[in-house]
Amino acid sequence: MIIWLASYPKSGNTWIRFYIISLLMGKKTDLNLNHLRAIMNYPHSSQFKDLISNLFDFDEIAKNWITSQRKINSNGNLRFFKTHNMLGKFKGNLFTNSENTLGSIYIVRDPRNVVTSIKNHYSLSNYEDATKFIFNENQMIMLSDRQKDLYLKRQKFPLAQFIGSWKSHYLSWKNMRKNYLLVRYEDLVENPKNEFTKIANFVGNLIKLKFTEDQINTAINLSSFDKLEKMEKDNGFTESTINRDGKRNKFFFLGPKNDWKKILDNQTSNDIERKFENEMKELKYL
Repeated sequence: MIIWLASYPKSGNTWIRFYIISLLMGKKTDLNLNHLRAIMNYPHSSQFKDLISNLFDFDEIAKNWITSQRKINSNGNLRFFKTHNMLGKFKGNLFTNSENTLGSIYIVRDPRNVVTSIKNHYSLSNYEDATKFIFNENQMIMLSDRQKDLYLKRQKFPLAQFIGSWKSHYLSWKNMRKNYLLVRYEDLVENPKNEFTKIANFVGNLIKLKFTEDQINTAINLSSFDKLEKMEKDNGFTESTINRDGKRNKFFFLGPKNDWKKILDNQTSNDIERKFENEMKELKYL
């Protein structure tokens, strides 16, 4: 069965991944960013092997979401997967279902801070383009041509995902009623002990493990933004995107220091607040 770590891009998903890995492995090994492979992206080329002929055809990918998950779950093991895909259907094809899902952690972040990270991560020219990205109900994320050239040599790479707008993404995962935990990025920053303990308890209940306070504190320390940032600086990070100059963008960009009040112009923040007013009020961002 699958436990999903779901989020709109640049909302803290990788932070939670490393925290969970730290919970499970922190006392056993010297962790680095390579250990994030223990929680793979979904969908990924390796999960659709022998299922589709064209790994860049999104219609084929969507038609085989459930088939690939049944194949993954055929041995009865528990797995965590990271995804940015919306929950629901694409052309009648379900992204997942209760037969393949044990639970999900959904990480949400103030869209006014998401937009600044989106601009950096996808090398967008300005905030107008970045707001169009998070407003787009048909938004997809996929490998750039430059990334395809790099990944194809290894035959292992993340597949295209349908993410929609920040609003529709959040609302879609609210429909996951089975073992669903909502986590606000801002709460992780402001009250890490409380929020990370909630995550540890949620995960522990699903996988039938009891995490000690020492394990939780160790995992919080190991997965701090400063440590992740240093790991990327020292050794790079394969999940970072490549900019127009062929250089990798910084993945751990600003993190908790990302403050829209100091970065965004009034027009951009006002546009976002108008577009997502109901959801932002619901999440207490307004």
